[in-house]
Amino acid sequence: MIYSKSTLLFLEFKVNNKDKTNIRKGDNMQNLGLNEIRERYLSFFESKGHLRLPSFPLVPQNDASLLLINAGMAPLKPYFTGKETPPRKRVTTCQKCIRTPDIERVGKTARHATFFEMLGNFSFGDYFKKEAIAWAWEFVTQDLKLPTDRLWVSIYEEDDEAFEIWTKEIGVSEDRVIKLGKEDNFWEIGTGPCGPCSEIYYDKGEEAGCGQPDCAVGCDCDRFVEFWNLVFTQFDKDEQGNYNRLANPNIDTGMGLERLAAIMQGVNSLFEVDTVKNIMTHVSKLAGVQYKTNDKTDVSLRVITDHIRSTTFMVSDGILPSNEGRGYVLRRLLRRAARHGKLLGIDKPFLYEVAETVINESKEAYPELEKKKEYIKKVIKVEEERFDETIDQGLSILNQYVDELKNENSRILSGDKAFKLYDTYGFPIDLTKEILIEHGIDVDEEGFNQEMNLQRERARAARQDMDAAGWNDNVFARMDKSIHTQFIGYFQFASVSRVLAIVKDDQEVDTLSKGNTDIKDQITIILDQTPFYGESGGQVGDTGILENNHVKIKVIDCKKLGDGKILHICKLESGIVSKGDEVKAVIDLERRKAISRNHTATHLMQKALRNTLGEHVAQSGSQVAPDRLRFDFSHYAAMTKEEIDKVEKEVNKVILNSLPIDAKEMPIEEARKMGATALFGEKYGDVVRLVKMGEYSLELCGGCHLTNTSQVGMFKIISESGVAAGTRRIEAVTGFGALDYVEQKEKLLEQIATIVKSSPSDVTKKVETLINELKTSQKEVESLRSKLARSSANDIMSNVVKVKGIKTVTARMDELNIDGLRNMGDTLKDKLGSGVVILATANDGKVNFVAMATKDVVAKGIHVGNIIREVAKITGGGGGGRPDMAQAGGKDASKIDDALNQVTSLIEQQIK
Repeated sequence: MIYSKSTLLFLEFKVNNKDKTNIRKGDNMQNLGLNEIRERYLSFFESKGHLRLPSFPLVPQNDASLLLINAGMAPLKPYFTGKETPPRKRVTTCQKCIRTPDIERVGKTARHATFFEMLGNFSFGDYFKKEAIAWAWEFVTQDLKLPTDRLWVSIYEEDDEAFEIWTKEIGVSEDRVIKLGKEDNFWEIGTGPCGPCSEIYYDKGEEAGCGQPDCAVGCDCDRFVEFWNLVFTQFDKDEQGNYNRLANPNIDTGMGLERLAAIMQGVNSLFEVDTVKNIMTHVSKLAGVQYKTNDKTDVSLRVITDHIRSTTFMVSDGILPSNEGRGYVLRRLLRRAARHGKLLGIDKPFLYEVAETVINESKEAYPELEKKKEYIKKVIKVEEERFDETIDQGLSILNQYVDELKNENSRILSGDKAFKLYDTYGFPIDLTKEILIEHGIDVDEEGFNQEMNLQRERARAARQDMDAAGWNDNVFARMDKSIHTQFIGYFQFASVSRVLAIVKDDQEVDTLSKGNTDIKDQITIILDQTPFYGESGGQVGDTGILENNHVKIKVIDCKKLGDGKILHICKLESGIVSKGDEVKAVIDLERRKAISRNHTATHLMQKALRNTLGEHVAQSGSQVAPDRLRFDFSHYAAMTKEEIDKVEKEVNKVILNSLPIDAKEMPIEEARKMGATALFGEKYGDVVRLVKMGEYSLELCGGCHLTNTSQVGMFKIISESGVAAGTRRIEAVTGFGALDYVEQKEKLLEQIATIVKSSPSDVTKKVETLINELKTSQKEVESLRSKLARSSANDIMSNVVKVKGIKTVTARMDELNIDGLRNMGDTLKDKLGSGVVILATANDGKVNFVAMATKDVVAKGIHVGNIIREVAKITGGGGGGRPDMAQAGGKDASKIDDALNQVTSLIEQQIK
């Protein structure tokens, strides 16, 4: 992964929290708000020819190395690496960032935060040190009017160029330019682009320092605040450790917006910066507490204030609470903030209310927040409510664990108990750790991880019970077992249903909106009841629409799981949908009718096959789709044309007989006694559904059917083939599909008739006549070729050579096909009387060889089968045969001459 040094330095907000006095401000410093600083910075660099880009989403695009964007340059990596061309060589951004490695420290100090904004100006092979340094100084001293006597600069100790620019061109006193070593002022990660850094510091004054006489830039105390880092990417480090100059060096700068705002506003921490302070004020009013009056409540206020900033922006960018990946980060933040709300005495969902303040403070820079306000609030509120249902009980259990540990004089909570808190009560492990630390107790994290792995194994096993292959994530196995879908769609094609679950990106979510779902994204919805048939028993799933006044969802497929859940695979077309919503579920009725025609025809065909081929016929697979049916069955041989015609006619006869179709449920034993046939792929319980078609067919089936066989319309078999040893496959069409098939065949017949200049009724005779004429012409052509070849035999004989006393003829004759080549070989062998003939031809991209030898040379050791095998290899082919006659093929016609040239040496090897 590529990170700039600006990333590494600005991820932690280090301002003095112990000092209760405000940062000393210069006389001319402006008290600028955070939003105004952001706009000033971006406008300033626009005036310098930079393209202002909006903040990239927190979700990295095409970058699997990052979970969340954590630096200003992170989304720009493709431009720095050359994988993509930047829209302009000069770019400026204010990038929203999330960082959570130190999440447990957020709130305990005023230095740490999970959300921050990073200002940056970037050059992709355009300007370099001189401009970067000059513009940085111009912005902080002339635009922001930071006093120069408060500013210090650090550079890499070997960067003389930067030193000259700072001191000679900018005019900074040499004693204010501090040279630091590679560890502090040189950015590199392994091999590749790297370079020195230069940082600008603000001096908060002696009262903020450590009091040591050697306190200066680089000291670990908080007096000197580094707020802008300029990275000069000018080298390419190779595997040998050499630093090679880049032809087009880059500039990457980073400045923490909250840190700069704290300096400009003369406050001690980001929590006192205007926009952040307004958020905390909202939390304080809800909790009835004031900041800086109690250390414990201060921790909770800081946690909530920071985490609601992060979560608001994360939800806006399409992240939803879940138990994995980004969703888990979001859930951790939300639940940690909710728990601290409890500590402040807030006993109701409140974070969604505070989110509105976050939106109001940042909506000018991030207009998407206002557009998605209701969605953001709803997602947060739903997650709060979900956690609220379990947190009190979970806390009670945890407190019980704490008492037990104290009584046992133990300081370690077992992994299985920590896992129970996570699995049953929704406590992320870090939340459990945070609560236990307050009691001086640790967690057996190794044991916790073991329990997590066991759960994954259980989920993996549960997936094996799923009917639908390809659902490889355990999100459905983890789901509440009580969630079940009632299928009501045999003859009811619409219903009002309640949303029980929503899944996106293999994670369960509570709310989803069009604004947070790409048009290509698929989501899964589970309803309490549905008319949609879920794919099972070979029948494909239904499609259709889910909608209400606020949302429209297109159902593109439907799957049935072994535990009774029916999964509606959807695309969200408009609006917002939430768990608990009521929607009208309507299937595509015409598509369902087509599926039902094919399913009913499948039952009829199975019976007709057994009647025609024998009782050994058993179904081994099927697919019932709207456009066709596919039926795999056991049979030992390909069906004859007569057998196929017989099955087809029998099925159509039953269709025309208009047999009633009845379906009813009964105990499975009763159905078996009636002689019902079980369909492949179905799982049967104690009670089964029996589908009866007159007195003709009786099968167990959970699929969708017609009410009368006449509704199938027409049945047509379009193919019969083998799919495995002892297994045949029939594909057939019905209804409009059969009509379409017949129409296509009629059009094809008419096209052929037009081409051969005949009527459709006479086209067979006309084609037969044309074929006979073609055969006659081809025979005449071959006869002429043979005559031509014989006439050239004398020319070939003039090139006879002797190899160890054996007469040998080789020739390439592309004008002959393989039959002509054999005839020519016979002719030449007769003319030789004694010897070897090797001939080659290349026709229609194919290479062929023919080899012949008389009996007397065979007696001397000649084996033309072995000779021609080696010859053919040279052309990329192979072959062989008898000692006196052989044939081979090849691929590369350009190698034929080379191959024939090897004949002499091959004969020499055979004659000792």
